[in-house]
Amino acid sequence: MSLPHRIDVHHHILPEHYRAALAGIGIAGGGGLPFPAWSAADALGLMDRCGIEAAATSISSPGVHFGDADFARDLARRCNETSARLVQDHPARFGGFAILPLPDVKGALRELEHALDVLGLDGVVLLASQSDGRYLGDALFDELFAELDRRAALVFVHPTIPKSSESLPMDVPGFAAEFTFDTSRAALNLIWSGTAHRFPNVRFVFSHAGGAAPFLAWRWNLLNAHPVMRERAPHGVMYYLSRLFYDTALSANLHALRSLQELVPASQILFGSDFPFAPEPIARLCIDGLASYPGFEAAERSAIERTNALALLPRLLARLEGRHGEPA
Repeated sequence: MSLPHRIDVHHHILPEHYRAALAGIGIAGGGGLPFPAWSAADALGLMDRCGIEAAATSISSPGVHFGDADFARDLARRCNETSARLVQDHPARFGGFAILPLPDVKGALRELEHALDVLGLDGVVLLASQSDGRYLGDALFDELFAELDRRAALVFVHPTIPKSSESLPMDVPGFAAEFTFDTSRAALNLIWSGTAHRFPNVRFVFSHAGGAAPFLAWRWNLLNAHPVMRERAPHGVMYYLSRLFYDTALSANLHALRSLQELVPASQILFGSDFPFAPEPIARLCIDGLASYPGFEAAERSAIERTNALALLPRLLARLEGRHGEPA
């Protein structure tokens, strides 16, 4: 077993109070699957067995907003306080992305300030689409993105089952296809709407190798001739896609990595496990897939597994350096 060295940017928490709150409104799972078991001890055990030194945690689909703004604000606050306690209890093992109660922009701005300035979390997690059907890049969210830009905030984008897919006559679990499409639409809409151009300081990490974005990038690039794109995203689609970061969760395989590598250099790729929604055998498959992928040099693989993430997570890096007494 190798010493823990990986930094996991795609690592979820499912606090008991979160599960109970959602059970109270009839929700018992996300992505078309029941919620898996989770505890801090389970997470640490998985991390030790899989060579993961530290993980930046997040709430996954279906998020916290289900039509009631007060419910969403309260649940987001409690989840973020749980993330902060994990960091307090295990400062060299955890960082955290704060969940925001979008599409409630006022609530999101308030929670952003509390999460980053009071709780000291590392960034925020935003679902690619919201409970009202809006995608990231919608004009409603401009005030939030202006503040994220001012802070040069780190934003982890995670998919959910979009509103438009809820009525599809298919019983395939949503994580298998709808998640990837949700992520891809968010990436495209951030560019098409001009959000990526107007707020260039926001640092985005897109889940699951960007969904279908690497495969569709050339097709999207044809939009550069459209007058809307020329006005709102004058540098062209490829420029904005190339500035994003992408994680390897459920994507560390020959098919996905080949396409992603054609879009961005290894310096834009980060390790992700997707625990606990991806159980340990699947997490190990992804670790082995990255290790065996022939397209990366050893130094590039090391950067993907560790140093790329630490460059984006200075608070976690400082805690690791403090523990080791030397650069991490």
